[in-house]
Formats: sequence, C-alpha cells, structure tokens
Amino acid sequence: MRDLSQLPLLKQSPDKSSRLQLLVLSNGHGEDIIAGRIIKELQQLSSPPDIFALPIVGEGRAYQNLNVPCIGEVKTMPSGGFIYMDSRQLMRDVQGGLVQLTWKQIQAVRGWVSSQTKLGNQKAILAVGDIVPLLFASISGANYAFVGTAKSEYYVRDELGLLPRKSKSARWENFSGSIYHPWERWLMSLSRCRAVFPRDALTTEILRKWPIPAFDVGNPMMDGLDPSFGNARFYHNHVEQAEMEIVRPLVVTLLPGSRAGEAYDNWEVMMIAVSALIESFRERETVFLGAIAPGLDGNLFSQSLKIPGWQKCDQSPVQLADANALMFQQKNAYLILTQQAYNDCLHLGDLAIAMAGTATEQFIGLGKPAIAIPGKGPQYNPGFAEAQSRLLGSSLILVDQPTKAAQVTRSLLQNPDLLHEISENGVKRMGLPGAAKRIAECLQERLT
Repeated sequence: MRDLSQLPLLKQSPDKSSRLQLLVLSNGHGEDIIAGRIIKELQQLSSPPDIFALPIVGEGRAYQNLNVPCIGEVKTMPSGGFIYMDSRQLMRDVQGGLVQLTWKQIQAVRGWVSSQTKLGNQKAILAVGDIVPLLFASISGANYAFVGTAKSEYYVRDELGLLPRKSKSARWENFSGSIYHPWERWLMSLSRCRAVFPRDALTTEILRKWPIPAFDVGNPMMDGLDPSFGNARFYHNHVEQAEMEIVRPLVVTLLPGSRAGEAYDNWEVMMIAVSALIESFRERETVFLGAIAPGLDGNLFSQSLKIPGWQKCDQSPVQLADANALMFQQKNAYLILTQQAYNDCLHLGDLAIAMAGTATEQFIGLGKPAIAIPGKGPQYNPGFAEAQSRLLGSSLILVDQPTKAAQVTRSLLQNPDLLHEISENGVKRMGLPGAAKRIAECLQERLT
C-alpha cells in the first residue's frame, strides 16, 4: 500500500484545517472492525474529524472499505496477529520483518503528528487494541484516547472476587491489582490520554482506582449485529414456557472461526458434535446454522458433508437472508451453510457450538450459551479457550470431546434457571449495543 502520510496533509482545503485531524491505530482484524464502527459514528457527527488510519497488523481492509487513507507501511505477518499465543509465531514474524516494520510505523505516526503540527492543525490519536497501539499513541506527542479490546478484569475476577486458578504463573496477570499492568496504567494516566474505554463495567470500575479517565460506554463488538428480521428470543424464564420449546426446531449455530486453515480443521471437529446432537435429539427437529466467514472457501465446508450422509435440499424450517445459502438434510436434521447471513445465525441460534474468538463473544453477548471445543490453534487452542471461559463465565461451557456437546445441550435445555442466569450474564459481560456511537460522542468532547 502506498505511504499516504504526507500526501493528504498537503492537499487539505482551508475549510478543513480547523477540523480535528484524527489518526486511528489498531493491531488486528477484529480491532480494525471495531475501529471502523467508531469511525462510522464519528463521520455522522455534526462536526466530523478528518480521519486517517494505520493498521499495525494486516492490510487494514476495514479502513479501505470506508475510504479512510492509511499512512505508513502495512504488511501481513505470518502469524496473522496471534503472536501472543505462541512464541514460535513471534519468531516467524520477527523473521518476516516485524522489527523493521514496527520501527517504520512508529516513524510514520510521529511524522504524521509533526506534519499536522507544522500545518497548525488540531490533531489526536485513537488507539484500538492492546498496549501496542497505546504505546504508539503515547510516544506520538499528540493527545490520544484508548479503546481497550484485549483485556478485561473478568479474566481474573468476577463481581465476587478473584477467580481460583491452578497455575502459579496466573498470579502474574493480576499482581498489581488489575489485569492492566502498572506500565499500561501509566500510559493511560498520562495527561495527554484524554479518555479510556474499557470492555466492560467491571474493568472500568477497577481502572478508576487510579487517575485514569475511564468511561463505561459499552463494547463496540455488540454493534452492527441487527438481524434481517425482528429480534426473537426463544428462552423463557418460566418452566411451563420452556417445556413448550419441544414444538419448534432446536437451532444450533456453528462458529468455526474465520482463520483459513484452522477454520476447516475446526469444522471437521464440529461435525462430530453435530452427529452426536442428531443422535441425541432424534425425537426433535434440529437445524444447524453454519456461519462461514466470507473470506473462506465455502466449497471446503460443503464437501465435508458428503461423508456423514447429508443430502442437498431446497428448504428448511429456518429461513436466512441469503439467497446463496446451501441447505442439507439428514433424517429430521437440517444444516444450512451461509457466508452472508452472519447476524441472522447469531440471533436464530438457541445455542452455539463455538471454536471462534469474536463470534463466540458476540453470540454470548446476545444472552445465549455456547459450547466450546478447544482446537489445535493457532488461535482457538486449549489455552485460548480456557481464557475465554473465564472472560465469559457461565455462558461458555468447555468440553474436551465434541461428542459431549449433546449431553451439555440436554442439560442446558432442562435448566431454565441456568438459561436465565446465562442470559443476564452475557449482556453484563459484553454490554448493550450502541457503544461505538457513545465512544464517538465522548471523543468529540474529550479530544476537541
């Protein structure tokens, strides 16, 4: 991608010079998407800023789709951004030029700030992700704000206190009284840090123990998830209503992840869970919704259905807003593959079989349970799944074998009190929709 760090600045028209010039930093595909949601809301403000971006990891396609110019050099690393899970992935990135790229990106950020200063423009930085973009912002010389997507106090505690942990090394995560380490809190407490937006209310509460301008406005991950139909909730608080669930199909959403290679392996594991569920619920119509990321090869998923005996069909009990969806039937079970109706899959599912990061959290944020099967990684491995179970609490149930998903599903459906608790827990841990707009409004107030 061309380095645009200088070009847009020199061609600004006089009427734009008084507007805030905002540089958005993010370090990952999911972080790019979250930043994109905030950018959309910023663009809707009465006095929107001029926005630039620097995707520290990857090529920043989310910014390209918004026509936001990227400054500096961008490059996709071999790990795809998962270096914190595996030291071998880090070494691959280092060999792929990570150190040189990072230095060039730091220079690009400082160069952008310097150019804006020379032009007399008001400038600021929005860092989205973890300590990497936060550090970039802090050494830029400009005022900045931070959207913390990577850390939550729920990883180490809940509202009742610290979580019991078996590993002695786990003490390191909370050694200073917060999931955020002292050096991270220091970067958030500098006078040029004008606002911090943690993932949830619990993390905000803990960070406010220090002189950190933390605001509890929700989690942008829950924005943009509206289905193509009116919201539907299938779980009820009363036993009599829950018992009536048998009259409609059981809908299970399948979330294999979005990383090529790993997602295909995850799908094979999930098909074992699907077969167990079909066998366990022979008396009830069951629908499986395969939410396949658009960037994956859908043919590889449909080809795997030829082995268990699925047959293509023309209709199913559940309709999705995707004319290209593929439908299969096996006895009284249906499986739908879609790469265009992700939101519908989230809302229609009674529960999910999950081997994904963001998608699992979004599903649970809608107040629903998910059964997780740790895979081989590099993302959804046992370590990641265990950490995610702490983040999401009772809403995420880990199983060590895919066949156990059937037993867990039956137990869930027979426990309406637990389903009610899960519903409340998911909303509490992931927040209500509308966070991106609330962040944008707060940024307008704090950065200008």
